[in-house]
Amino acid sequence: MSIKVYYSSVSGSREVKQHQSEILNFLDAKKIKYFAVDIAGSGDLKEEMRKKVGNQSAMPPQVFNGDKYCGDYQKFSDAMEDGKPEAFFKL
Repeated sequence: MSIKVYYSSVSGSREVKQHQSEILNFLDAKKIKYFAVDIAGSGDLKEEMRKKVGNQSAMPPQVFNGDKYCGDYQKFSDAMEDGKPEAFFKL
């Protein structure tokens, strides 16, 4: 399976940018391969992300491992606090 991270390269929110950066930096630091999907250029990709998450107001970043939904930044942050980031990514 592969990690897929939905993110936005164009965001007016500093918080969203920070959250995306933390997840991507973690994956890079651990040398975990992932595929980053930029939803900024396509409303279709944003809708795809929201449909897969099951929340029509979901904001990036959203993380999947294959077809399994891992969660959003809050779930990632909680897993980091618990010392179980690998469990978040379903590795």
